[in-house]
Amino acid sequence: MEVNILYDNLSLEGYEKGWGFSCLITNLENKVLFDTGWNGDILLHNLGVAGVNLDEIDKIVLSHAHWDHIGGITHIINNVKADIYIGKSFSNNLKNELRCYSNVIEVSEPVRICENIYSTGELGKNIKEQSLLLETDKGLVIVTGCAHPGLDVIIESSKTFGEIHSIIGGFHDNQNLKLLEDISFIVPCHCTVKKEEILRQYTQSSHECKAGNIFQF
Repeated sequence: MEVNILYDNLSLEGYEKGWGFSCLITNLENKVLFDTGWNGDILLHNLGVAGVNLDEIDKIVLSHAHWDHIGGITHIINNVKADIYIGKSFSNNLKNELRCYSNVIEVSEPVRICENIYSTGELGKNIKEQSLLLETDKGLVIVTGCAHPGLDVIIESSKTFGEIHSIIGGFHDNQNLKLLEDISFIVPCHCTVKKEEILRQYTQSSHECKAGNIFQF
């Protein structure tokens, strides 16, 4: 299983950075695009640098309906033939617009996306959001968008599916860093308020997130 960061506030040389998040998850048979960042031009540039053709993407999962996570879809929707998994809480106008281009699957409860990749289902109250769970030989890898429901909620929900090995994505304003102490591989991205503190406190298990990073499990 491979997680390729395509869009983040920071970037490796050759990639462009921008406010938002996107990553491409690849297993043996599928390529799943999780979120699309804010700026579609940046997303397309970084996909090109990563050598990813749009017709290779067969699933798109949008974590929540904030534009820094879904804005880039406007630049790819005409050129992909992918099922789109969105939260049931997304607006009807957005759902209907996406249905003009692709097959839309509304998510409320946990659901299988493809082999070894699952959605947690929508979590949270005020801002509902889905995360992804990747089944790997090392354990579960959680991939978050912004973690608006609370990192604690996402982690506790994920534990019902198995032992957590890794967590990658935005941790938003989570203040309780002890939540991460039993997780072997931590990649705080995008909107993580305490990113620098996490990197200092968990020097052996935490890793910097930049567009262009590839993590393998």
